[in-house]
Amino acid sequence: MTRSERLAENRFEVGTFTPDPRPSAPMSMLAAQTRLELTLLLRNGEQLLLTMFIPVTLLIGLCTLPVGDLGDPRVDTVLPAVMMVAIMSTAFTGQAIAVGFDRRYGALKRLGATPLPRWGIIAGKSAAVAIVVALQSVLLGAIALALGWRPELTGLLLGAVVIALGTVTFAALGLLLGGTLKAEIVLALANVLWFVMAGIGSVVFAGEEIPAALHTAARIVPSGALAEALDHALSGSVDLFAVVVLALWGSIAAWLATRLFKFT
Repeated sequence: MTRSERLAENRFEVGTFTPDPRPSAPMSMLAAQTRLELTLLLRNGEQLLLTMFIPVTLLIGLCTLPVGDLGDPRVDTVLPAVMMVAIMSTAFTGQAIAVGFDRRYGALKRLGATPLPRWGIIAGKSAAVAIVVALQSVLLGAIALALGWRPELTGLLLGAVVIALGTVTFAALGLLLGGTLKAEIVLALANVLWFVMAGIGSVVFAGEEIPAALHTAARIVPSGALAEALDHALSGSVDLFAVVVLALWGSIAAWLATRLFKFT
């Protein structure tokens, strides 16, 4: 038997090793991207400082120290404000800075060369942030319970909905900021905006101590809307105006992020 005859005899069926390159299913890609983003978030020491240490310290400090007239029990007033800060820290500031430096170091450029679509990158980052915010909410809620917080079931359910809406809104804003500007600008601007929005968000808790026009203006800003919506939700009611403002900010930011997001 000649060499050519032996090769013909041992040859596989035609098409056995035909390449069939194609991307995974969209949900599989999204799940993989979410796992990657969540791992990176939980490994980042600076991110953990923003997401866990600062909100927990604020909650315990404001509830135990005699600072201002925050009502009785103090935790009922403090918890919505601290949750607002926690959501902004995780979904906006941390997200924007992480995305900005991912672009600078070329990480997103490599993702852009894969079959993962732009919406998949944005959705994966947002899903990871949502998981971290859920962990924050459980931790802060447990501490608040130990400090005397006694919510009703309706308040918990409404609060969960508002937290989800606020997370989506601030995640979209963070992606828009981090996905369009240079990393150095993002780093400075994200921190400045965090302080500004935290200050505006605290205005809604001043109540009758500030003019009505200033109070209304604060509620138009995302942080003020989130603070007001959380305050009402945890007490068992719905502030429709604040919810609509949050939804509008989130929709516009998400629409812009999907169109303006840059990989480099």
